[in-house]
Amino acid sequence: MRDKIELRGMAFYGYHGVNPAEKELGQRFVVDLDIFTNLAKAGRTDDLGDTVDYSEVYRSIKDVVEGPSHNLLESVAAAIAERALAHHGVEAVRVRLLKPEVPMKGSVLTHAAVEIYREA
Repeated sequence: MRDKIELRGMAFYGYHGVNPAEKELGQRFVVDLDIFTNLAKAGRTDDLGDTVDYSEVYRSIKDVVEGPSHNLLESVAAAIAERALAHHGVEAVRVRLLKPEVPMKGSVLTHAAVEIYREA
C-alpha cells in the first residue's frame, strides 16, 4: 500500500469545453488530487525535501486549469496528471475533475466529472 497526500476542493476558473460560450465566458472547475508517494522518510526527518511539496503541485494544477483552453475534461485531467507526475517523489496520481455548471439545455445535475489514475 502506498502512502497518499490528498488535495481536495481546489477551485479554479478556466475556459474549457466544446461550446463556444464555455470558451468565451469560462466557468469554475474543481479538482481533487491524490498523490501516491512514499512518506516514510519525511515522517522520520520532518524535512520538506523528503516529501512532495504540495504547494508546488497546487501551482502546477492552477497553471493547467487557468491556462490554455481544452475541449474535453479528459484532456484537462490528463494534463493535470502529467504535470503532477513531474514533481519529485510522485509515483502515481488520481485526478478527479468536476465541472459544476454544466451547460446542457434542461440539465438538472450537480456536476459532470472525470476521474483518471496515472503512474510515473
